[in-house]
Amino acid sequence: GGRKHPNQDFLQIDTTNILFICGGAFDGLEKVIQNRSEKSGIGFGATVHTKSEKRVSEVFRDVEPEDLIKFGLIPELVGRLPVVATLGELTDDALVRILTEPKNALVKQYQKLFAMDGVELEIRPSALQAIARKALARKIGARGLRSIMEQSLIDTMFDLPTLDGVAKVVLDEHTIEDEAKPLLVYREQKASA
Repeated sequence: GGRKHPNQDFLQIDTTNILFICGGAFDGLEKVIQNRSEKSGIGFGATVHTKSEKRVSEVFRDVEPEDLIKFGLIPELVGRLPVVATLGELTDDALVRILTEPKNALVKQYQKLFAMDGVELEIRPSALQAIARKALARKIGARGLRSIMEQSLIDTMFDLPTLDGVAKVVLDEHTIEDEAKPLLVYREQKASA
C-alpha cells in the first residue's frame, strides 16, 4: 500500500487477480537492441557487418530484459514484468480506423461538437488518409491524430458561432496537407417578398 497524505491510513489492495500491463513507445530502445544483437568486429581479420535496415517493429521482437534496463528502466520493475510483448507499427489504414470506428472516435466527437452549432461536419476519406499520413510522417502515431484535426478545425470552430447560414463544414485532403481553411457550405437563403 501507500499514502498520498502523511496522516492518511495505509490502503491495502489485494493484487492476486490483477493483471498489470505497462505500455509505451520506448523511442530509442531499438538502438539498444541493435547494439546488443549486431556486434561488429574490430581489427584486420574481423568480419565487417553492415547494420541491417530492419523495421523498428522487427527489431523490437528481439527485446530482452537487459535491453530495457540499459534503456533506463529500473531492474526492480523489469524483474516484475515477466512477459514482454511487442506490437507492430500502425499503418495508414489502422489510423483511419482509429479516427472513425471506436464508439468515442475523434471524427464522431468533432461531428458532435459541430452539431451543437447546428452544422454538419463532413470529413472526406481523402482527408482521413491525409491525417493518417501526417501522423505517420511526424512519427507520433495515434496520439497525434487529435492535434492534426484540431489544427485543421480550430479556427473554423471559433468563428462558427458568428457566421450566419453555415450548413456544413467539409474537410478534404487540401485542408490537411496545405493547411487551408475547410470548405463552408451555406444554407440557401429564402428570398423575401
